[in-house]
Amino acid sequence: MFRKLPDPAQPMVSVTVDGRPMRVAAHETAASAALIAGMVATRNSPVTGEPRAPFCMMGVCYECLMVIDGVASRQACLVPVAEGMRIERQPGARSLAGLEERTDG
Repeated sequence: MFRKLPDPAQPMVSVTVDGRPMRVAAHETAASAALIAGMVATRNSPVTGEPRAPFCMMGVCYECLMVIDGVASRQACLVPVAEGMRIERQPGARSLAGLEERTDG
């Protein structure tokens, strides 16, 4: 399993991962915080329901989509942690309810 070595010199922040409070180094991303918390799957495929998890950790594959501070479909590997951040699994496709259709031109 994924485990980080402790570094007492690193500043820490408090985040919540799927309702579980934890402290992580301030330089981590939301995806790495989820992995440190022991999450095996960070979302479910909207097509098959299959569990998915961070893969590339650099924003290419989109497998790390999570709900961060109430906003769905965030690429967790690109979002640095911040004090008080709420990181949650994404259960499926992002809801489009409440979004207005845009027309440009």
